[in-house]
Amino acid sequence: MCTLEKRGRLFLLKLTGDGEHRLNPTLLDNLRSAITQIRSDPSSSQSVLITTSDGKFFSNGYDLALAASDPPLRALMAAKLRSLVADLISLPMPTIAAVTGHASAAGFLLAMSHDYILMRRDRGFLYMSELDIELVLPAWFVAMIRMKVASPAARRDVALTAEKITADRGLEMGIVDSRHGSAAETVEAAVKLGEEIVRRGADGHVYGRMRETLLREVLHAIGSNESASNGVRNSGSKL
Repeated sequence: MCTLEKRGRLFLLKLTGDGEHRLNPTLLDNLRSAITQIRSDPSSSQSVLITTSDGKFFSNGYDLALAASDPPLRALMAAKLRSLVADLISLPMPTIAAVTGHASAAGFLLAMSHDYILMRRDRGFLYMSELDIELVLPAWFVAMIRMKVASPAARRDVALTAEKITADRGLEMGIVDSRHGSAAETVEAAVKLGEEIVRRGADGHVYGRMRETLLREVLHAIGSNESASNGVRNSGSKL
């Protein structure tokens, strides 16, 4: 489901396999366990996290087929994703998403939960698909979009037109920090960026507290009863 590798002061978290990396309870638990392991490492406050994936998908969102077979699992997946994102926001280190494939709906939200997004140029898109499948975005998704997508026009295109955003378009919109020619080049660039950040020597605990302050609106939405209710009704993903 996922692997965690430590390279010096870099932690590489990878969603493994050639599937869609749907966010089911097992994968979400594995990701949270990895974040807990990273947090407990003595070097965590001087380190950087890089999250990436195998195959053509970064993540294609919630596992809707599983939720359809057992409806209470939809609420469980939403709750576990909220917890994972809160963990990422409070993590005492910078975070980089090396997006080497499609990131849709909750998978796009997962990528945006990182401080930097590096994206493969030759394949993949970022896609908030809820409009196309007639589901209202949860309030905390909207809070994240508001915080991470700078212009009203870009927020409109993400949320209200369900645009499939390529790396070039994402860079233009300010969502993507850099674009790269292949999956390998994207990960290599993320490693290089991570190493540059480590050399700056910032205190990760200070960094994490400042990130929590910057994303206070997202954390508030995650913790609200309204957000939890919306997460049950309105989460989804499709290509």
